[in-house]
Formats: sequence, structure tokens, C-alpha cells
Amino acid sequence: MTPRGRTNQLLYQAELLLEMPPGDDEHAEARRMAVEEGALAMAELALESLLREVTEHARLDRHDWRELLGPDGAGIAELHRLRELAGRDGSWLAWLLARLAALHEPDGVARRSSGAAQGLIAVGSGAALADELRWCLGEAKAELAALRETSQEW
Repeated sequence: MTPRGRTNQLLYQAELLLEMPPGDDEHAEARRMAVEEGALAMAELALESLLREVTEHARLDRHDWRELLGPDGAGIAELHRLRELAGRDGSWLAWLLARLAALHEPDGVARRSSGAAQGLIAVGSGAALADELRWCLGEAKAELAALRETSQEW
């Protein structure tokens, strides 16, 4: 499989996970949280695949998003573009990187819905992680074409 094909496959699989219904049994809340975190982990794999794809011409040894998108990442035009996007509040990449960092923390990123625990005050934007991730994946796919075009010029 080509790097481009793998990126597309991982994005598609993340979207498929988000379409799985949680059900209505006693495990529905846990299943929803598992699907959200699973789709987010799939999105992380897609991000690394994308980084591999758009830096193919540079023959980098590693493709970890923390390294490549960090301040000491390689000076490749596509990476520079992505670093700028990551620094922009409200961008899909800024949102994704924040959620990926939380995913690797002990508490994870998925949260119980406000109706799941009686007596707790709900805090947050109110948008479900799955809905936000759908938005993020859509924006990422829109950005892919431009990144692929500049990468192919090399």
C-alpha cells in the first residue's frame, strides 16, 4: 500500500468507528467512550501516515507528530505549513493535537455524558467528542489535497 493509500485508509477507518452505534444497554456509555478514543487513536495513526506521506521526498527516519510538528522539527515546507496550522486557535490541527495529548494522559479524553452520572455538574462545550472529531477529520481531508500537491512538486 502506498503512503497516500494508508493515510486515506486510516481516515476512513476513523470515520467508520464514529458511525458505530453505542447501543442502549448498560455498556452503552463505555462503548461510546471506547469508540471515541479508538477513533481518536486511529486519527493519530492517520496524522503520522500523513506526515510520512508529505515528507517522503526528505527520507526522514522518524515520523512522530510530536517531533515533526514541534519547534525543532525538520525545515520542510509542508511541516512548516502544518506547524502554523497547529498554532492557530480553532484549527482542526490545534484541536487534534490537544486531544491527542489528552489521549495519552492517564484520564484519557473521552468523558461520560452529563446524563450518565447523576448529581454532577456538566462542564465543557457540550459538543460530543465524536461530533468534534467528525468535524476535525473533514477539515483534515480538505487540507490533504493542498499538502499533497506541494509535496508532489518535490
